[in-house]
Amino acid sequence: MTVPDPLGGTPIPEPPGPGGPKPPESRWHRRTARVLPVDGEGRVLLLHGWDPHRPDDPFWFTIGGGADPGESLRDAGARELWEETRISVPSEVLGEPIAENTVEFSWAGYRITQEQTFYAVAVGSVPVSLEGLDQWERATTDKYGWFTAEDLERGERPADPAIPGLIRAAAAAVRTRPA
Repeated sequence: MTVPDPLGGTPIPEPPGPGGPKPPESRWHRRTARVLPVDGEGRVLLLHGWDPHRPDDPFWFTIGGGADPGESLRDAGARELWEETRISVPSEVLGEPIAENTVEFSWAGYRITQEQTFYAVAVGSVPVSLEGLDQWERATTDKYGWFTAEDLERGERPADPAIPGLIRAAAAAVRTRPA
């Protein structure tokens, strides 16, 4: 049996139950769009969650996910922003990427190599809702918050140490874009 990829890509084998088989040793490769919504104070919206195998080790992470087959990264970013926060923006307003990187990590026992393309978008003061999260996301995401880079550097744990720098880049990018 397969279930949707909790990270937004191709369906995966159902996670094993206690005492069941271990996840495959192969590495998943994913192309993802990550979106950094910036409010009027230069803060970026992040989500808070954890790896289901390490629920006592939570972290803050950027909004986004895998592009569907044939979907552009910009379109995937706008879709993921809507699905995860209920903030709606046309994909064109995401503009050019502000950063790209590749990260390797494990999640739910799976090894993942993730190519990430980051977009910044000014959103002002908007309502945020987690009601669009899918089953996997609801099980491993508990809240959202607006952060400056300094907030994360003072003790909030980011999923990736690059996130404070990405927050700075996103805030700078939306300040310099034409209205």
